[in-house]
Amino acid sequence: MEYRRLGASGLKVSEISLGSWLTYGGYVEQENAVKAIQTAYDAGVNFFDTANVYERGAAEQLLGPTLKAYPRESYVLATKVYGNMGDGPNDSGLSRKHIMEQCHASLKRLDTDYVDIYYCHRFSPDTPIEETLRALDDLVRQGKVLYVGVSQWTAAQMEAALAVADRYLLDRIVVNQPLYNMFEREIEKEIIPLGEQKGIGQVVYSPLAQGLLTGKYSSAGAIPENSRAAKLGWNEDKISDVRIAKVQQLEKVANELGIKVGQLALAWILRQDNVSSALVGASRPEQVVQNVEASGITLSADVLTQIEGILA
Repeated sequence: MEYRRLGASGLKVSEISLGSWLTYGGYVEQENAVKAIQTAYDAGVNFFDTANVYERGAAEQLLGPTLKAYPRESYVLATKVYGNMGDGPNDSGLSRKHIMEQCHASLKRLDTDYVDIYYCHRFSPDTPIEETLRALDDLVRQGKVLYVGVSQWTAAQMEAALAVADRYLLDRIVVNQPLYNMFEREIEKEIIPLGEQKGIGQVVYSPLAQGLLTGKYSSAGAIPENSRAAKLGWNEDKISDVRIAKVQQLEKVANELGIKVGQLALAWILRQDNVSSALVGASRPEQVVQNVEASGITLSADVLTQIEGILA
């Protein structure tokens, strides 16, 4: 496993990280979930990601206690705040009240004194950025949060937050969690350039497009009912026969390199220096092992050109 700095911070995270969206506390059996986490740690993964809204806290309740078996300083733990956690008017968003209450609730479920990274899961138009950043800064000063991040914010929203943080000397955003894979490349336009300029690292989710880029689907009509793709209700725009045909061409490229197509997809993402880590999900330990082996793979200019030709 190789490690990269998280944006401009001094924190180093594994190139491949393990997430728990739609998996832990959800459709994945607890035994497999625990084994996947243990396998990831043993393989050098030091970065584990979850959120309060993942299965309404169940993912945190599984991840935290499982990681208790290891020294706390040996891994980086991230969770998030924003999503709806109740029926009340203050049970979602990025108000000071919701941030403080949810941070404490997450720490309790994770059974830890602090989280390394605390993400604003979405942008909240209903709350002044100053209020949100002040609450997060207070959590940092209290030692309950070490680094502040955002997820799915636009470049303009992140720039505005950085300006406010600098104006009031508040803790700055050092990481963003966006969608990024071979078929979803929107962040290349503005997000990555901003990250490179301002020191915000990208921890990308769905790098394998919910399994599409592993070559597991033979046709758009053959998606297993219990798969993550089926649970998400992905439509033909996401998993189409056209995209499946492209994956089959990518498999040929991977075979020539002696690797799996999923490893090719992860190595392609890690070609971006601004990407700090590729966040993968895994329902079985063997999936973790295969994904981890993508770390350190360097793709030549010729291979990258060949990939672009397939994706075009």
